[in-house]
Amino acid sequence: MPSKSACLRHTEAPGQLEGRMLQGQPPNTEKKLIPTPGFLPASDSQGSETNPMPPFSIPAKTSNQNPQTKANLITPQPPIRPKLERTLSLDDKGWRRRRFRGSQEDLTVQNGASPCRGSLQDSVAQSPAYSRPLPCLSTSLQEIPKSRRATGSEGGSPSLWSDCLSGMISTSLDLLHRDAASGGPPSRLASLHASHTPPAMDLSIASSSLRTANKVDPEHTDYKLRMQTRLVRAHSNLGPSRPRSPLAGDDHSIHSARSFSLLAPIRTKDIRSRSYLEGSLLASGALLGAEELARYFPDRNMALFVATWNMQGQKELPASLDEFLLPTEADYTQDLYVIGIQEGCSDRREWETRLQETLGPQYVLLSPAAHGVLYMSLFIRRDLIWFCSEVEYSTVTTRIVSQIKTKGALGVSFTFFGTSFLFITSHFTSGDGKVAERLLDYSRTIQALALPRNVPDTNPYRSSAGDVTTRFDEVFWFGDFNFRLSGGRVAVEAFLKQKPEVDVLALLQHDQLTREMKKGSIFRGFEEAEIHFLPSYKFDIGKDTYDSTSKQRTPSYTDRVLYKSRHKGDICPMKYSSCPGIKTSDHRPVYGLFQVKVRPGRDNIPLAAGKFDRELYLIGIKRRISKEIQRQEALKSQSSSAVCTVS
Repeated sequence: MPSKSACLRHTEAPGQLEGRMLQGQPPNTEKKLIPTPGFLPASDSQGSETNPMPPFSIPAKTSNQNPQTKANLITPQPPIRPKLERTLSLDDKGWRRRRFRGSQEDLTVQNGASPCRGSLQDSVAQSPAYSRPLPCLSTSLQEIPKSRRATGSEGGSPSLWSDCLSGMISTSLDLLHRDAASGGPPSRLASLHASHTPPAMDLSIASSSLRTANKVDPEHTDYKLRMQTRLVRAHSNLGPSRPRSPLAGDDHSIHSARSFSLLAPIRTKDIRSRSYLEGSLLASGALLGAEELARYFPDRNMALFVATWNMQGQKELPASLDEFLLPTEADYTQDLYVIGIQEGCSDRREWETRLQETLGPQYVLLSPAAHGVLYMSLFIRRDLIWFCSEVEYSTVTTRIVSQIKTKGALGVSFTFFGTSFLFITSHFTSGDGKVAERLLDYSRTIQALALPRNVPDTNPYRSSAGDVTTRFDEVFWFGDFNFRLSGGRVAVEAFLKQKPEVDVLALLQHDQLTREMKKGSIFRGFEEAEIHFLPSYKFDIGKDTYDSTSKQRTPSYTDRVLYKSRHKGDICPMKYSSCPGIKTSDHRPVYGLFQVKVRPGRDNIPLAAGKFDRELYLIGIKRRISKEIQRQEALKSQSSSAVCTVS
């Protein structure tokens, strides 16, 4: 119940007060009281604020009026409900007709009023006794409390209500114009009617259901517990002015979910269904299936880097491998790096560490393989290791030169999604006139490489037991094949001295490998990208001049990268070049960039289970950090070493 002091401040009827305000007159300041039926007489406005009067009727002044009228005027009337009770009644009815905005509407409202965050009880209790919301033009008769309508029906004037309504409208317009003139924020008008009737609720405006469902009071004790019951993924940046996340599960999940992940949500009912198609080629849940492949490769094309380099057994490695592994012609790094080495350095671990250091933490060593001084390293993006099968390798020795150096081949194979790969690096017999020996090395290699072993063939009907290259979808063969340019050094140097550009096509007409491939005697079914670089052999170490020793070896394209595919058009060469900046060997590294078609597979192959060389990974990363620190310290020392001298 409101206090007496708050109830007795309203000494003048609302209609009369608003009528006076409408006409620009101040409230009644006369000492003479003119009683009105149904209203409580009052004194002047100043006294009503400071000295509230007790709630009883005061007789009117003596006059010459009719005694009957006089008696009627002093007839005691029950006091009307205090103003505060009217306000509470209006709020009570307003809450019953009010439509609360749902969670979805919270998101669609871009410029509307912010939703209520505090307790309604607090707002009602803190309001002054005579203050009430700004009357709106859209106020309906149903929202007016019964006490006002009953006033006119209990003997009051019928025009009293119309005067009151017109006063409310005029007062509203005056206040609106006053706010606009003062530059304050515009007042918002309430909606005319609710679109639908909300469910019944307790009379108490502080009920538990109202607090929880409409977020009236976030500080309520049970609010957080109720909102934590919904475990649905939603976007972390959702708010009243942001669009709804497509990952949200229901209309209220945006208020309850706090975390966000790029991973697609998995429905519990999908796991409960236990479909027998789970894991097959056509199912959506297959690890190597089409859906998973589309997530990483929407166009089903992966980027591949294949390189070959004869190190000539040099212990000294280049200061930087950026030109080799990260050519400037490529805007982006590749998904898979395959590097084949012939006559490799004595410290193979140091070479692999340098590769890891150059490629950085986004790549891991999937599988290292070695055969004597033949090395092969496969680096793959670390988020793709889950889609690789077990890595298998096989070796072939064609001729033992010494206890360390060998001539032969090293093959590595694995399946990526549903596409099988075979990578072969070889070092054939050297010598200008030993073409037959090199052809024999090729024949021994394709027959002796025993691959695949445990990983099933993706298309056994097109495989041949006598040729390992027919048992895989994509085959890359690279290395030092030792095929030379015929015609002698003088003829070759004449082509190399041509200006402004060397006629490479004319040089390749003397290439032994090109001639043998056209005959079909070697590398049957293989292709090679167009060559636009100078011969990669034989240079003076540390120089750009070809062999100046007494042997005067003929410059040749001994280092090559060839490819073969079961499906025509699956392999598309993007770049084929050499690295003239690496001069630590008599050979220049040669590399090729390719786009390779990848097909979905089945989950029936032995997977690598995310295995990689963790120790090498950590060593490479630590070395990158230490070198960066050294570089920064060197820059600081250079900047602080400047000395100012005065002559």
